[in-house]
Amino acid sequence: MLTKRIIPCLDIKDGRTVKGINFVDIKDAGDPVELAVNYCLQGADELVFLDITATNEKRKTLAQLVTQIAKHINIPFTVGGGISTIKDVSLLLQAGADKISINTSAVKNPNLIKSIADEFGSQCVVLAIDTKFESNDWFVYTNGGKIKTELKTIDWAKQAAELGAGEILLTSMNNDGTKKGFANNITKLVSETVNVPVIASGGAGNMEHFKDAFIDGKADAALAASVFHYKEIEIKKLKNYLQANQIQVRI
Repeated sequence: MLTKRIIPCLDIKDGRTVKGINFVDIKDAGDPVELAVNYCLQGADELVFLDITATNEKRKTLAQLVTQIAKHINIPFTVGGGISTIKDVSLLLQAGADKISINTSAVKNPNLIKSIADEFGSQCVVLAIDTKFESNDWFVYTNGGKIKTELKTIDWAKQAAELGAGEILLTSMNNDGTKKGFANNITKLVSETVNVPVIASGGAGNMEHFKDAFIDGKADAALAASVFHYKEIEIKKLKNYLQANQIQVRI
């Protein structure tokens, strides 16, 4: 049985780690390099770096900061934000990323998923889906949660996996930053629809929420930000708790 993964997320704006609620009300959360080193020491399984304003500011991800972080960590490192070409991917992999995360650019050009997978392997492609429940269904949003599409989340996840996405990072905008738990219903639906790992994201507030994401949401990994940044949950204690609840994790 594959172990479940715990993944801290660094949302980056102007070179600093930030965190918001429902994708707005952004506040500073610390130095990204310091946080990355700390998470490595705590036993995080992977690290995700999302340059959250790159797409809207029409610029590329901060490759220099990616290099700084990569130098200090020894766990898989996913980087996203403003990636729209094979060249962008190549630069970030050279800067030290292990995987790249795409969202808006993939919605605009689904064949980008296939192109990246063909060039670098499916294991390199993480499709980020920002999803919101409204009008009785889950819809995909782009541009950092600012633009609603008519794409239904399940359909998009299925299409992306077929095109070569090796993993799906599923963030519920309704749950994001609320600390009321992950959106286990849509996480479970996506997990049961695709044959690639699904990372639950948005809403972690306590250790039980992680357990529920793995059991009820059928997630392969759980990602969180503020509960880790502000030391509300320690990764080591979280893993001990999960193991005590019969969830396999790497200690």
